[in-house]
Amino acid sequence: MSFLSSPAARVGLSISLATGLYGISFGALSVAAGLDFWQTQVLSLLLFSGGSQFAFVGIIAGGGTGAAAMGAAALLGIRNGVYGMQLNALLRPRGWRKVVSAHVTIDESTATSTGQTDTREQRIGFWVAGGGVFVLWNVFTAAGALLGNALGDPRQWGLDGAAVAAFLGLLWPRIRARQAAGIAVLCALATVLAVPVLPPGIPILVAALVAGLIGWFRHRPATAGMEPDVEPYAHREKP
Repeated sequence: MSFLSSPAARVGLSISLATGLYGISFGALSVAAGLDFWQTQVLSLLLFSGGSQFAFVGIIAGGGTGAAAMGAAALLGIRNGVYGMQLNALLRPRGWRKVVSAHVTIDESTATSTGQTDTREQRIGFWVAGGGVFVLWNVFTAAGALLGNALGDPRQWGLDGAAVAAFLGLLWPRIRARQAAGIAVLCALATVLAVPVLPPGIPILVAALVAGLIGWFRHRPATAGMEPDVEPYAHREKP
């Protein structure tokens, strides 16, 4: 099987393009929040976690402190550490690949890799999605940062809500368990109630606390939850 005919490569490339385009929104929002081009670019190069980056600049733009922005970004980035433990056991990278793979362990590379059925496809999916998103995310971040001032107020173009809408659009269809949906609704309600009375950056911590408490007291495992909607091997006959 050639590389281009690999199901994992096709999925990884499509995810890379779709995700990378969001970098334009981040670049524009970052300069609108007061960061310069190089500060924006460093966030994408070194932090490289879309949700954490949007949280960081969102809190800065709302007048929050650097500590609150870093706390929210770190909180959202914890999930990548959990992904890393799973992928380390799955792919077993060695040498320099271990360091690089840790940096490109994100939602997209994890989902593409774990959605495959054999070891070779898992590796291809991980590296294509992780490497592709990294390159395109940084390219489009630079484009968005350079165009940010020319665009003017990002709210006129809907960029202030584009990231939130995109994340919700990707997340909600995958929440198929009743319990998972209930947790999402309660966290959203907690955030809405906390925003008017708490400093920027704190409401997300409140929502995380609510989710953690619910998970702590949960006794029955969910029968379904966050499920992928792409089956790369649908064309193959099952034995």
